[in-house]
Amino acid sequence: MECFTDEEFQSRITIKRLGEYVGKSVILMGWIHRKRLHGQVIFLDLRDESGFMQLVIPKTLEIAKMAETLKEEFVLFVKGEVAQRSAENINPKVALGNLEVFVSEIRVINKSEPLPFAVNLYEGNLDENLRMRYRYLDLRRDVMRQNIVMRHKIIKFIRDYMDNYDFVEVETPMLTKGTPEGSREYVVPSRISKGQFYVLPQSPQQFKQLLMVGGLGRYFQIARCFRDEDLRADRQPEFTQLDIEMSYICQEQLLQFIESFMISLFQKFNPEKNFKFMPFKRISYYEAMTKYGSDKPDLRFDMPIMDATDVFQDTTFQVFINILKEKGNIKGIKVENKSFTVKETKELTQIAIDQGGTKGMFAINFLENSIKSSLASHLKPEEIEKIKAIFDAKPGDTVLLIADIARVVHKTLGILRLEVARRLGIMEKVKNDLAFLWVIDFPLLDWSEEENKYVTTHHPFTSPKDEDIPALFSGDPLKILTKAYDIVLNGSEMGGGSIRIHNQDLQHKIFEMLSLKEEDIQARFGHILRAFQYGAPPHGGIAFGIDRLVTVLQNGSSIRDVIAFPKNNSARDLLMEAPSPIHEDQLKELGIQIEKPKTE
Repeated sequence: MECFTDEEFQSRITIKRLGEYVGKSVILMGWIHRKRLHGQVIFLDLRDESGFMQLVIPKTLEIAKMAETLKEEFVLFVKGEVAQRSAENINPKVALGNLEVFVSEIRVINKSEPLPFAVNLYEGNLDENLRMRYRYLDLRRDVMRQNIVMRHKIIKFIRDYMDNYDFVEVETPMLTKGTPEGSREYVVPSRISKGQFYVLPQSPQQFKQLLMVGGLGRYFQIARCFRDEDLRADRQPEFTQLDIEMSYICQEQLLQFIESFMISLFQKFNPEKNFKFMPFKRISYYEAMTKYGSDKPDLRFDMPIMDATDVFQDTTFQVFINILKEKGNIKGIKVENKSFTVKETKELTQIAIDQGGTKGMFAINFLENSIKSSLASHLKPEEIEKIKAIFDAKPGDTVLLIADIARVVHKTLGILRLEVARRLGIMEKVKNDLAFLWVIDFPLLDWSEEENKYVTTHHPFTSPKDEDIPALFSGDPLKILTKAYDIVLNGSEMGGGSIRIHNQDLQHKIFEMLSLKEEDIQARFGHILRAFQYGAPPHGGIAFGIDRLVTVLQNGSSIRDVIAFPKNNSARDLLMEAPSPIHEDQLKELGIQIEKPKTE
């Protein structure tokens, strides 16, 4: 194994600085990204943590013979002179494409076995599990390196922005007790207190509220959070969250502050994109669900849900008669200037059934003086005219109708709205639009048929709207609205928060409405109720998923591509092979026995 002197390491220059050394001798160290033999010259593309540089080795040099034996991903020590490329050889597509290094000395620092996949391809579908098993190799790919570097820059921007507005970054505990935030928690057994357990935090929710009680005023944290839940492309069992909390603030102040922050962030990292709504659009939860079929609607395009239920009050079509008897709805969306083929209609119907949970879909294509539809024989002329008026349908337009209970109708039309937009290329046309909006006025409670009790739509620390507080004591709890808000971008929830409860009696009442017994309230939340006895200020906050935020800013599709060491869809770490069994001695020390599954 060849050794290198301290002086050689200290003299090393990173590739991105080579513009300062034209005409000078430099020492470089890095990987062979690509090797090319071109007549009497060997070209090596050297890669280090800062970029790429073309190395030139004429075959007339003694080192050429050794250079011919080098393979991709060998780690090299290189000495040579930085030179300007000739005009015809400049590569404008890459950084420093106007430079090259003429090599005078080359040594191998370390060899590499053949890789399980190529890291020098700019495109190509690589097996994701293979990438995660060899994540240290995947991180050598330029797209991954850019993602990780950009993540760092985004987080630095956030820290600088918050510091500029007098926020204090505080680290809250990772070992804590359970919180009712809707997901399963990761449990950590205590060796010292056998039979007792910590949990890993789903969020720093209660701690940040306690910091407000403690008088901190403005807090933020780049927080690690944990949720033991089923995974999707935008979910991980451990994730990073931007957590923000402020005292003496109303909802309007908080929304305006976050808008300014998000505008600054996206103008910095996505300057080529356009804000569709300035200021950000605001719609109620009810409007989002009934008009767009989603609590996180994509408003880069319109295509709203329209209500045609009243049109069919005297219908003779048995399917609609049955729906109306069950107090159902008949609603639809208009697709402009599009006539769907039989095949397309069948595909959309199947999507409505499989993803929306409805029983079918009806398409009405408007022609000059007639319609084309499976409903044609069931519709009266006046019904056709009313549908035409409600949807403002022109010849060439198609209306897609769903008839079902309201929840299914809205969900299904929300799914169809996005599917149609994808199929018609609308998404591609609006890809550079940023349709930020606030969804507000969420209901405080929902009724869980499964649990036979009220559950919160956000979390139990969310403040009801002032005018709805009396309904907590007399009235319909399901009609109570909250000071909760979600910020949505192009159909993705970017963050969510609320003005919090800061009154002990009101907080206790919410716990009671969730069917918690007094002993459970005190055991689980006694600390925060006690804190509210000592002059808790009004406060509120919001949290953003950093992983999702970086993914959007990088125009990515999966948060796994912006996390250095993610888990796969089974919540497994394929690199470290975790989770894994632990030794019997450790289990004994923790007072834990593993119950093996019974075999039939």
